[in-house]
Amino acid sequence: MNQTNLTIGELHSAYTNKLITPDNLILSLVQHAKTQQSVWIYLLNESELKPYLDGLKNKSPQTHPLYGVPFAIKDNIDLAGVPTTAACPEFSYVAEKSAFVVQQLIEAGAIPIGKTNLDQFATGLVGTRSPYGETPNAFNSDYISGGSSSGSAVATALGTVSFALGTDTAGSGRVPACFNNLVGLKPSKGLLSTSGVVPACRSLDCVSIFALTASDANQVFQVAAQYDGEDCYSRANPLANQKPVLTKDSFTFAVPLADQLEFFADDFYQAEFAKAVSQLEALGGAKLELDFSPMLQAAKLLYEGPWVAERYIATQDIIENNPQAMLDVTRTIISSGNKPLATDCFAALYQLQALKKQADLIVGQADFLLTPTAGRHYTRKEINENPIGYNSNLGYYTNFMNLLDYSAIAVPTGFTDKKMPFGVTLFSFAMQDQKLLAYADKVMQQNQLTLGATEWPFNKDSLNTNENSGFIDIAVCGAHLSGMALNWQLLERNALLLEQTTTAKAYQMYSVPGQVERPALIRSTGATQSFEVEVWRMPTEHFASFVKGIAEPLGIGKVELADGRFVSGFIAESTAQSGKNISEFASWRKYKQSH
Repeated sequence: MNQTNLTIGELHSAYTNKLITPDNLILSLVQHAKTQQSVWIYLLNESELKPYLDGLKNKSPQTHPLYGVPFAIKDNIDLAGVPTTAACPEFSYVAEKSAFVVQQLIEAGAIPIGKTNLDQFATGLVGTRSPYGETPNAFNSDYISGGSSSGSAVATALGTVSFALGTDTAGSGRVPACFNNLVGLKPSKGLLSTSGVVPACRSLDCVSIFALTASDANQVFQVAAQYDGEDCYSRANPLANQKPVLTKDSFTFAVPLADQLEFFADDFYQAEFAKAVSQLEALGGAKLELDFSPMLQAAKLLYEGPWVAERYIATQDIIENNPQAMLDVTRTIISSGNKPLATDCFAALYQLQALKKQADLIVGQADFLLTPTAGRHYTRKEINENPIGYNSNLGYYTNFMNLLDYSAIAVPTGFTDKKMPFGVTLFSFAMQDQKLLAYADKVMQQNQLTLGATEWPFNKDSLNTNENSGFIDIAVCGAHLSGMALNWQLLERNALLLEQTTTAKAYQMYSVPGQVERPALIRSTGATQSFEVEVWRMPTEHFASFVKGIAEPLGIGKVELADGRFVSGFIAESTAQSGKNISEFASWRKYKQSH
């Protein structure tokens, strides 16, 4: 096992303090990777690595966020000059250029060390469907590693890379994360370009990120989530989803009804899910039990509906002209894709749209929804005995996610009595990736599990939420204070309370009459009184509607706080001085209590 802690912060610290160099580290990692059974399909040699390492000259961790960070690439994603096989040797081609997402990472300083094993043509959740061998679990080789992104997950868990790219159409970026004690981020569809990715279901495919921590996943996500004008499925990342966000001290999460939870007779996983729910409640979460039937019905459409035709299109040349090049199980699944009619497709689309409307109503009731990532962890022997049936079970909680256009993250929460990893999945609407990453980080901060299958301790550093340009901090001093008459206007806009403090001693306060009595804060020469304020952080997308509701003589300007900071907040025109001067109370709350 590599002894250098490869979490991004620790690695950059080692580089900065000259404890290691990228050249020495990367070359040693490649040698280490050569010992890993059925994890890698292709490893770069020294001459192939040289251009990437040379590209780090005149760069540093301060200038490039992924400087010298080693990563792995699932072998259905292109890396320039290297074969892409999709775990089918007869399909292999040498990529002329790197996939768009890979190029973003390289430009940020990341170093690719190789291409990883996968379930052939990304069809499977097991990690056993490859002519390059079954990828064993990082903790116990008797168990499956999960697929289809098996090699990427295990390479990360073993500490050979800091992070890895996978793909996730039906759960391939989450199930392997669960089985190997990793974070598995399945971003909102389109945020990570699929240009240069061998498609499985092109309309549903996502490039996913495996990482040891939520913080590392977030750093990679911020680099990778760039709009690609050449990818017709690419979507721009909204401003509020570009930087880490704050979580609420009190939040709601929804779980399926008890009779909808399925563990396939795995008592260990059932017990761990109950523990995970209790952990979230201890963090301030209020559990809701909601009917997940629209999600579960949607999940069945992925393989029982016409979407398997997309897999057929992606592999049409092989399956029609050289079908023996495919593994039997892969060919069996994909070959049915030429049977659905156009009428079947439209009927399924209508059904899916109806299910999405129902599912969205459920998702909107909580800050996020929670399920086990998988209901059971099978052994390799069990999967080989029932490869299609047990694989289907593994998609119970994952298959609906891309069909319904949700964002999701798998996060480890503990280990079973058999000392095998367990984890849950948090999911919400599309473009809520940063919110989910923040709650995943909160879970990891509480549990502080060792990282992957290494002995590296959990890094306690939280996500940095201070530079999120998708939010604005607002100081309120009156009816918008916690518990006051207009506080709901902040809450309904997903604003979070940052702090309770006071203004500088530079203001006077007047009472403004109206339908709702309000305070007017006016900066005044010679004033000696400070006033109670709260600072709330609001998504910028809701700021305009908030300001629109402010009646004269109040408005938004800059308010000086007791520590000298200036933040946006409520101020008033001088005409408000015609009201009653209530400065003696030093607080709108105290003034109201005096009446």
